[in-house]
Amino acid sequence: MRGKLLIQTIGYFLFVSFLSACSSLQQTTQLPNTSRLSASAFFEWASHQSAAARDSAAVAEILSGNYPSHTLSWKTIHTEIQIDEATIIRASYQVSSDYLSLGTEKDWSRIPLTPHSAQLIADSFHCFLPTRKMVNDIYRAARVKLSPMPMFAFRDSSITLYQHHLIIEGMRKGAKGLIGGIKKDLVISSQLNQTAKPNREAIYGWHRLNGQPIQPLYTGHVNWYVDYSHGVRLIKRNIRVNGKDYDYIKVLQDPVLYKLLCDEPECTVYRYE
Repeated sequence: MRGKLLIQTIGYFLFVSFLSACSSLQQTTQLPNTSRLSASAFFEWASHQSAAARDSAAVAEILSGNYPSHTLSWKTIHTEIQIDEATIIRASYQVSSDYLSLGTEKDWSRIPLTPHSAQLIADSFHCFLPTRKMVNDIYRAARVKLSPMPMFAFRDSSITLYQHHLIIEGMRKGAKGLIGGIKKDLVISSQLNQTAKPNREAIYGWHRLNGQPIQPLYTGHVNWYVDYSHGVRLIKRNIRVNGKDYDYIKVLQDPVLYKLLCDEPECTVYRYE
């Protein structure tokens, strides 16, 4: 553990030095004026900004269309519940093949976001954020499964966010398809309504190769907190149940159908308001 911490700390400072030496960008509050900003340029700029500024700028970039198309290709997840010996209800839904990212096709990066920024983007794409059960189902269906890569220093810095992406890409080695095990998912959960502390976010996942998550369902972080391990997975709102189309909220409100998407006793949180 100490060896990993030392290596990552040294790597962090080397990476900062590299960006400082190679950067030709002005350290201003304005993003570089280009037709399409690369991820490396975005994170060089973000390394001199606050987390809030980074979050807002990332939203603006993604909503302007600056994201790699392959991360928003859609994969189908199948699920079912058995009501009795004779009755099985089957459903399917579409998930993004990777976590929310920004940048060009050749120079891109996954980007952790605050829940409200994630919700804003999800709304713009007519999507929603997953539940704990959905994260598990997505991981089981993933074609590309990688071991989690914890980092220990400067967890919420822009440099660490970008460095973690580069580490994942080194592990992925170009493998294509639905990916899992690389992030803790930002999720919706009824526990957000049950905590005594207001303004929380819910995270879950980061599955090991044995299928067990590192991160249990957790609502301890305030809703402006973001670190390198967080990820935003988008789910299309339309859920197909026994051949019929339903909005996901209708499914979660149904006393029987909600079990297709949620494994909590009740599922009364549908979004981050």
